[in-house]
Amino acid sequence: MKNALRKQITSVVLVLLTSSCAEEPLVKPNEPVTPYSDTLAKPGSTDSYQGQRSLTGIYAQSFQVKNFIQHMVHTHGFSEAYLNGLFSNATRLESVIRLENAQGYQGPKPLHPRPGSWSRYRKQFITDAHINNGVQFWSSNADAVQKASQTYGVDPEYIIAIIGVETFFGRNVGKTRTFDALATLAFDTQRRSKFFTTELENFLLMSREEHLPVRETVGSWAGALGLGQFMPSSFRTLAVDFDHDGQRNLWQPHDAIGSVAHYFSRNGWQLNQPVTEPAYGNSGASTIALSTDNGNEHWRVHPNFKVIKKYNNSDKYAMAVHQLAQAIKQRYY
Repeated sequence: MKNALRKQITSVVLVLLTSSCAEEPLVKPNEPVTPYSDTLAKPGSTDSYQGQRSLTGIYAQSFQVKNFIQHMVHTHGFSEAYLNGLFSNATRLESVIRLENAQGYQGPKPLHPRPGSWSRYRKQFITDAHINNGVQFWSSNADAVQKASQTYGVDPEYIIAIIGVETFFGRNVGKTRTFDALATLAFDTQRRSKFFTTELENFLLMSREEHLPVRETVGSWAGALGLGQFMPSSFRTLAVDFDHDGQRNLWQPHDAIGSVAHYFSRNGWQLNQPVTEPAYGNSGASTIALSTDNGNEHWRVHPNFKVIKKYNNSDKYAMAVHQLAQAIKQRYY
């Protein structure tokens, strides 16, 4: 069974045209999401290759990789043979390089940007499919949602909405092998290589701590993991074992729900406090403008809006989470 699973994972196409949280799900408005199966997060899994004395493969001549291996050996006590075997079997993902380079494009901007960016962005997430499946996800995990809200002091609808925007309630967790993605970003790109080297370090530590199979774990092209799309560093510091089964498993709904709530709490969420409200005209630093097909919308934002932006530093993202949260809450009750 294990070999069959590995063959299935190996066959997954590793090219993502965008990150999982920006992908419009291909479901009918009233079609429920099939519950996510956390087959990639089983305790006790082992990787299929053996350690080796020397580094081979695409990184055989890479001083960066050799230095990284030595750092992991001397700082964290990893086996050098294990890491040599791991990196010797690494795959450089050209699709990930293209996506990272595209995000860093610094070319000229159009003189007259096309209006309506918020209207287009909103249509990806404020849909009947998102709202109906958000209600279903909440109903299916009502006890965990209530417990997380009470434990961490976070309004429940925002816990649900984050998971909806990030992965459509577990449907779009990503299909890219996390180790290959992070190794590619760390050693084959320049713009954020330092950041991704740190995330690769945290991913290996996380995999060891949580007994996750390094070569089988998948996520977004940039290394985000689970229903809440935590980067490995956030996973290690903010993920919680909310169902008390001995493993922090963000592919499992209860742990994801608790972890998102913990993330919000640690970043200063204020329970039962406003997030944003319509404003009339640009009236200061607490007001944002969002471009619609019919001109700009102005919104007065509160501290909780800024907490959502800790998850993704985008006004459009935070507004999408807010409006989806409110729509799900209204339909749920």
